[in-house]
Amino acid sequence: MNKWGKLSLGLLLAGGLLTGCGSNNTDNSAEGNSNSGAAAKKLVLGTSADFPPYEFHKMIDGKDTIVGFDIDIAKDIAADMGAELEIKDLPFDSLLNELSSGRVDIVISGLSPDPDRAKQVGLSDIYYSAEQAVVVREENKDYFPTMDDLKGTKIGIQTGSIQEDIAKEIEGAQLTSLSKMSEIVLQLQSNRVDASIMEGPVAKAFVKNVDGLAIAGAVPEVEDDGYVVGVKKGNDELLGQVNATLKRLKDEGKIDEYVAAASELAEGE
Repeated sequence: MNKWGKLSLGLLLAGGLLTGCGSNNTDNSAEGNSNSGAAAKKLVLGTSADFPPYEFHKMIDGKDTIVGFDIDIAKDIAADMGAELEIKDLPFDSLLNELSSGRVDIVISGLSPDPDRAKQVGLSDIYYSAEQAVVVREENKDYFPTMDDLKGTKIGIQTGSIQEDIAKEIEGAQLTSLSKMSEIVLQLQSNRVDASIMEGPVAKAFVKNVDGLAIAGAVPEVEDDGYVVGVKKGNDELLGQVNATLKRLKDEGKIDEYVAAASELAEGE
């Protein structure tokens, strides 16, 4: 999954770019810069909040809250636009349809910039890159030193992800594709699959917090190993604002700070 930028066009463009889409039912919201007594503009974020440290649920002050460094980036995008951020927690494989239909304005959810996605939606500059990892049961850690050792195994994978594409290239592998990472972890724990391919930070978070899991020696290789923000196809003004915020965050070193803080939060109790 990948992400980006900065903006200074701010309030002049925000009114025309934000759709205020979706219903009044929100999973979480974070206030950006609001003005006057008028109803706050909204930037609706679509994400699949089961991907620590990118986006995940955390009890904060007794409240179930969606957090993660993707969420921090989304808050900055909304703030730069003078908008209120509304978060919709959705299955990963439904995000692009929600974006194309206008029910969400942006998608940030470990989204990789593959060519098929670029045909469907507008993709931002890459904002973060991470290595892939193979997660297995701890007792099997030494069985998979290379990717060749995954041939003929049962692999749990997230539907519609770049990791699913990687797994499809493994000779003889039997894939179990599921929407949520937590479901894949349960498949591993119950011996229904032998391994799962995950983003490096995600793998580390699950291994840290779930007993009996480990990262194997095998390291998947991909060409476009990075993450981007998705916007509706043709919404070039919004894409420009997203890229501007992403550039600012990268120039200021904020994304690395967000990654470190979210990783620590994901590893905490």
